Order: sequence, then structure tokens, then C-alpha cells
Amino acid sequence: MTDKPINATVMIEEVIPEQHYGKRLDQSLALIFPQYSRARIQNWLKNGDILINHKSNKSRTKVLGGESVRLNIPVNDVDNSISEAKPEAIALNIIDEDEDILIINKPIGLVVHPGAGNRTGTLLNALLHYYPPIQQVPRAGIVHRLDKDTSGLMVVAKTLEAQTDLVRQLENRDIEREYEAIIVGLPVTGARWIDIIGRHPTQRTKMAILPETATHGKEAITRFSIEERFKIHSKVKVNLETGRTHQIRVHMAHNNFPLVGDPAYGGRLRLPKQSSEELKQFLTAFHHQALHARKLGLMHPTHKEWVQWQVESPEDMQKLEQLLRQHKIEHE
Repeated sequence: MTDKPINATVMIEEVIPEQHYGKRLDQSLALIFPQYSRARIQNWLKNGDILINHKSNKSRTKVLGGESVRLNIPVNDVDNSISEAKPEAIALNIIDEDEDILIINKPIGLVVHPGAGNRTGTLLNALLHYYPPIQQVPRAGIVHRLDKDTSGLMVVAKTLEAQTDLVRQLENRDIEREYEAIIVGLPVTGARWIDIIGRHPTQRTKMAILPETATHGKEAITRFSIEERFKIHSKVKVNLETGRTHQIRVHMAHNNFPLVGDPAYGGRLRLPKQSSEELKQFLTAFHHQALHARKLGLMHPTHKEWVQWQVESPEDMQKLEQLLRQHKIEHE
């Protein structure tokens, strides 16, 4: 590995868990980031390298839970050991790999990064086992996330230089991320939504669209277009221009087009009239959001050439699409 760039920084984002209510800020952060000493966290807070809801805070500040956390810390000051995470032999569906990056098709049910209640069995644990040198890269090279029950493409950096470049591309909105989703509803046309998304004011495990005057939250930009209409459902293509927590799920639900199966934002189950027993059973048992990251495009961090990948949706989403299409044909 080449020398670390002197002025490079590593940006890490997290959310303070609701169960941390009442803890000192430095105590909460030490639990969220066990790879860093509490003394180092206190120093970063003092220097303004850690922002809570976009503002500097003191170590003794008491947390409420749900606050956004952003670490923007100098690479040369990072303790790269991932002390709490252990390598685990978890199978990875690797689509592509070279000396700088890994492209992974994440399955439904795999948590990306250890957190409260998920210290093992994560993608990070799998990466430490698959490629041990990645422990020298902050967060084991993970630069973006997918929700536990969202499937699809992710890029992982194998070197610090690759991670720094990919984080910059994400911040500059240069990485193309295309999703497919099956929604409840029949939109007349596609749309581009620009809103502020932040922690829900009362339901702290959820995100929500916030007023422009909100003191927390971040701009979220989502584009979608219609690919196919069924009787009361639609298949849509979604592109992210930003990457906020639950962004697609929140935006679609807020505009009355919730994702099929979404346990947090989906609302009540809706069945098409005259549904076959198979379709009824399938929709009733579909308990994860019908969302798949099918296409990923980026500028290769070393070769400086545009590269992209595409993967099919998981079998249950394909089956759902087939059943909805069949029902529409039978009841035109």
C-alpha cells in the first residue's frame, strides 16, 4: 500500500441508537465506534471532527437517540484496527474483483455493518474473512450501505486510496445507482423528488420527510420512472442522486406509492381484485421491501475508466412480478 495522503480524510456516518437515550455523547460514540478509544473520540469532538445533527457538541452532552453522526477525521489519525469485529466465513456473491475494489451482490437478510444488536453475521465480518488485509481500511472498505432486506450491488474498497476516491465520488454524486422496485399504486408518470429526510419526530426507528425549516435532516433526491403497470401495482426504476437512510422507501411511501412488503413504510396489505389463491398467499407472505439495487456505475478509482455492473433481482421478486403480470393478463 502506498503512503497515506497527508490531507486525506475519512467520512463515516451513523445514527445514535434510541436505546442510548440519556448517555453522555462520548459514551454513546464509544459504543457505536468500538474501534476507536474514548480519548480519541473526545479529542475529535473537541476539534469539531464529529458533528451531531450537523453541529459540534461537547463530550458531556446527553443524547436523545436518533441523532445523525458524521465523523470527518484525518486519515493519519485513524486507528484502522476493527477491534470488535471478527472474521466470519459467510458466503459472498462476488460479481467482480480486482486489486482495488470488490463488487458484491448482497442478498436479502444480510446486515452490512455491525451495530447495536448486530455485532456478528454482517457483511463486514464476511469481508474480514474473505480478504484479511481489508482490516487496514476504515470500515473494512465499506463506503455505502443497503438496508438489511434490500438486495443488490455494492462496491467495497480494498485499499485506503480506493476508499478515499469512492467516498469523494459519492459525495459528488458521481456514482450511478439504479434500483428496481414493485410498488402499490399506479403513478401516471415518473417524477423527481427533492425533500429533506431525517429521523421521524416520534417513531425514532423510522425516517420521514421533514419541513424545510427542520434543524436536522438532509436533502434527498430521488428519480423514478414506470417500467410496467399491473392491476393495482407497478414496477418502477429508481435512481438515487443522494444516499439517505431508507431514502427510496420513505420517498415512495410519502407519495402514496409504498413498496410491496415494506414492514416499516408499506401500510396495510392490498390485494388486487379477483386475485388467485397463489397471488394472495404470495403477497401475504412477502415480508421484505420489494427493492433491488440492480445497476451500479462508477469511475474506477485507479484506472479512471467508467465501469458498471448489473444483476437480476432475487427469485422472489421475479416470482412476484410474474404473478402480477399473469393476473393482469387474465383480467384485462
